[in-house]
Amino acid sequence: MSLIEGQKAPTFKLLDDEGKSVSLEDFKGKKIVLYFYPKDDTSGCTLEACNFRDALKDYSSQKIAVIGVSPDSVESHQKFKAKYKLNFPLLSDTERVMVKAYGVWKEKSMYGRKYMGVERTTFIIDGQGKILKIFPKVKVPTHSQDILAALQN
Repeated sequence: MSLIEGQKAPTFKLLDDEGKSVSLEDFKGKKIVLYFYPKDDTSGCTLEACNFRDALKDYSSQKIAVIGVSPDSVESHQKFKAKYKLNFPLLSDTERVMVKAYGVWKEKSMYGRKYMGVERTTFIIDGQGKILKIFPKVKVPTHSQDILAALQN
């Protein structure tokens, strides 16, 4: 099932990189940029995370939280966050419940081999938990700036 703009975002409750439970309800009244990425400390995912890190003051000034989600473990997130001095939470979805609920767990192909994985996708969610915008098949180098531009409109 695919999510569409205007519908309620699926609720979630996952552990963040500090081992604390985080849910959608924790952000009631605040916009969220919720981005899904395949794997900690890989080239595209690192570039994407560092671009969000570098633009976080622009998001914060608009009272927007940035949250990253991948199937990696809490421990993996801790190392990734420390290595690149990431300044926003990373949620651990090792059971792949959230990536499936948001429709980003898909069949992918690399070098002719098919496998299941996270399709890089970002959701902007308003303070009432409604999906305002979906960015499928993200262009990593400009993604953070593309989101900021969309938020201005």
